[in-house]
Amino acid sequence: MTIQTSRFGTLEVDPEKAIVFSRGILGFPGAGRFALIAPEAEGSFYWLQSMDVPDLAFVVTDPLLFVPDYNVNLREETRLQLGINQVSDIQILIIVNKVGDTLTGNLQGPLVIHSVTRQAMQVVLNEKRYQTRHPLMPLVRSTGRTPPRRYVSASA
Repeated sequence: MTIQTSRFGTLEVDPEKAIVFSRGILGFPGAGRFALIAPEAEGSFYWLQSMDVPDLAFVVTDPLLFVPDYNVNLREETRLQLGINQVSDIQILIIVNKVGDTLTGNLQGPLVIHSVTRQAMQVVLNEKRYQTRHPLMPLVRSTGRTPPRRYVSASA
């Protein structure tokens, strides 16, 4: 399937690998289908590109890379809605933002993905120990050179 994006131009995406948020992502209810794009072969960050809205994309990452003790206690209702029977079927990603010279992650609103069915939802955790702008890492100043980019549609 061919999709148009404002950041990456035209992309070929396998529709079977689409991540589907049936209720959208908080603040973006009209965007339900997303492709996970890996800008580097072995990078820690990905783009979650809307397949419905060309100029909507989020930088996402696995929170365990930055917060090893991060834990999401899913309510039974969420597990039922996504059809999750086994913990091994769950993939968690967080949305990343740039705040000043720091990359932050929304640990309070993780994206929960059923790795087999590709059904997903953003959940809001009630636990106060997590923040919406948890510092992940400082940004490194640019040398002025732009490294070559490779964009490959990847499954989660």
